[in-house]
Formats: sequence, structure tokens, C-alpha cells
Amino acid sequence: MTTGAIIAIVIAALIIIALVAFLLPRMRRQAQIQKRERELQNRRERVANEHRAEADSRERQASEAEQRARIAQKEAEAERAQAQLHQERAGLHEKGMADDELIGDDERDKFAGTSAMGGRDHDRDNDGRDDRREAMTDGRHDGNGTLDDDYDRGRRDQAIQDDHNRPARFNRDDDAAAESADQRQRSEQRF
Repeated sequence: MTTGAIIAIVIAALIIIALVAFLLPRMRRQAQIQKRERELQNRRERVANEHRAEADSRERQASEAEQRARIAQKEAEAERAQAQLHQERAGLHEKGMADDELIGDDERDKFAGTSAMGGRDHDRDNDGRDDRREAMTDGRHDGNGTLDDDYDRGRRDQAIQDDHNRPARFNRDDDAAAESADQRQRSEQRF
């Protein structure tokens, strides 16, 4: 080999060593920065996942708490309704309007003539049972406990009563009809 070639190889080797020596620290720094970025990104994802899991857990707990609160509110409303029902029943008993609940069917004779039985006998067919309760159990009642036919029967009775009490304007006798026909003829002749 010639000296020129050897010098060229040495110069090329020196340039490569200088480049490696110059670029190697820079490449190491870049690798470290990238490594730190990856570590930081991993930490971010891990913490974000932890926060999401915590948020989901808290959301679930909040939903359960809301549901328990709704249930508690419904229970409180039911308790208030029960309290109001008992207040109403107490009022009925105080006024003596619910004495039939206090006296059994076998005790009716014992309490006959008392305020509990006076004018309150609801056994029209004398079968020993309260007709109101029979109406509730015989299948012919509506939601209010009255017989379905009671309404229809009342409407029929009212219609019959109205027919008898209707004003006479539609029930003209023959003389009145003749008079009105004469008056119509006279009025037509005038015009």
C-alpha cells in the first residue's frame, strides 16, 4: 500500500472516532431522554387509570347511596301513610263510627241496643253478615266496595222520577194544541 492510502485510512479512522466520540454522548443523552419520557408516560397512564378506577368506585358508591336514599324516602312515605291511616282509624273509633270492627258477629246480640248497634244494622237480608262486607266478597263490587248495579239502579230510579215530575210543556192536551194552531193561522194571515 502506498503511503497516501495509509494516510487516507488513518484520516478516515480519526474522523470516524471523532464522530463517534462527538455523537455518542449526544445519542446517550437522547436515549436517556426517551427512556425518561417513556417512564413519565407510563406513570401518567398508571395514575390516570388509578384515578379512573377510583372515580368509577365513587360513582358506584354514589349510585348505591342514592338508591338507598330513595328506598329510605319511600319507606318514610309508607310509614307516614301508615301513621295517617292509624290517625284516621283512631278518629273513627273516637267518634264511634267503627264500632262494627270492635264487635264480632257472635257478639251482636250482647251489644244490641247500645250506641254501637243503634241505627247501624247493615244486614238488610238478615243472613247474619254485614251486607257491605258481602258486597266486597261476592265479586259484584267495584273498587269502592259498592255494588255495580247500585249506580244503574239509581239512574233508572232517577229517570222514572224525572218522567213523573217533568213539566207539562211536552204533554199538551188537545184544546191547547188547537189554540196554538189557531194562533199560528191568524199570524200567517196577517203577513
